[in-house]
Amino acid sequence: MTKRRSRGDGGLHWDERRQRWIATAQLGFDASGKRIVRRGSGRTKTEAKNKLKEVLRDHEDGLAIAPTNYTVADAVNDWLMYGLAGRDANTVATCTSLSQTHVIPALGARKLRELSGEDVDRWLAAKAKTHSTRTLQAMHSCLNRSVKRAMVRDKVKRNIVELCSIPTGQPGRPSKALSLAQAEAVLKAAEGTSAHAYIVVALLTGARTEEMRALTWDHVFLKGDPNAGPPVPPHIAVWRSVRSTGDTKTKKSRRTIALPARCVDALWKQFEDQGWDRLAAGDQWTEKGLVFSSATGTELDSTNVRRAFRQAIAGAEEIDAKEWTPRELRHSFVSLLSDSGVPLEEISRLVGHSGTAVTEAVYRKQIRPVIQIGATAMDEIFKAGPNP
Repeated sequence: MTKRRSRGDGGLHWDERRQRWIATAQLGFDASGKRIVRRGSGRTKTEAKNKLKEVLRDHEDGLAIAPTNYTVADAVNDWLMYGLAGRDANTVATCTSLSQTHVIPALGARKLRELSGEDVDRWLAAKAKTHSTRTLQAMHSCLNRSVKRAMVRDKVKRNIVELCSIPTGQPGRPSKALSLAQAEAVLKAAEGTSAHAYIVVALLTGARTEEMRALTWDHVFLKGDPNAGPPVPPHIAVWRSVRSTGDTKTKKSRRTIALPARCVDALWKQFEDQGWDRLAAGDQWTEKGLVFSSATGTELDSTNVRRAFRQAIAGAEEIDAKEWTPRELRHSFVSLLSDSGVPLEEISRLVGHSGTAVTEAVYRKQIRPVIQIGATAMDEIFKAGPNP
């Protein structure tokens, strides 16, 4: 005789409309007195029971019951829609592009609960054949943050993506620095162009491109204060950037930099040229107080600056303009100062770094092919030769 199921053991029945077996279990009552029933369905009795067991395990773990058809694409789209609120528009655009181009086409159809470490590893390995390590990190971050958001909302038990390592991708274009001769050639070639003042200030102060584009005349002091004690030289206050908050990259990036004479001359010329642009634009001029602006006074974007920079240095000797970008003026500033003997700690302060690690590892390039300090010092120490 078949043993009768105990109360709460649930049941198993065939659903004619859905053409599936339905396994059910009763888990008591909620706070309002409504009966809590959990179900699992399948084409066979065994499949339905196994689905119900999985649902009950989730319940015991304290997880809400998420739809079993919730996919990776659902998680990514939810993160893009709600998880990037308050972020910079460029950040949102970048994450959206990476997700829609690389994440969703490859993994989007996969049910989130069935996404495995092998799936993620294979995906990253395939992308590593054609993309840089930095791009792989950005792709992984988009997927990781999407799954993390889904996990917090009980759509999945754990974030398997966070446990997967990022492989080494294709080498990107390495940053480089101008030598002194190349820097002089660039400055000479830029004379008379609209980008001349920008190039001079960027190269001779090491300011970031995002800080240069946000620089206003209110923060430029071309006369300084010679009567102060001690006298204050001409300087610029690097306190803003084009980031969404308007702040510089870090707190230590806020700094006031004395201007070399060449910068002062270039900025006076820029002030004069901008006055003529204002007159030529007439009613189309939008006054924003920017030092480096378009012909109508509006902000420059990174594409505008890069195009003007390459056009300005196109005639420089031994320089291929297409191989250089405006941010490498900052690298050149660090490298030229280091090569001239300025301590790394001072250079870090000038470029707004919190320490010397990034300055040395990322920005400083060895300009001289042979390091001569050791040999020169040893020649001085042993110049007399051994005593007889």
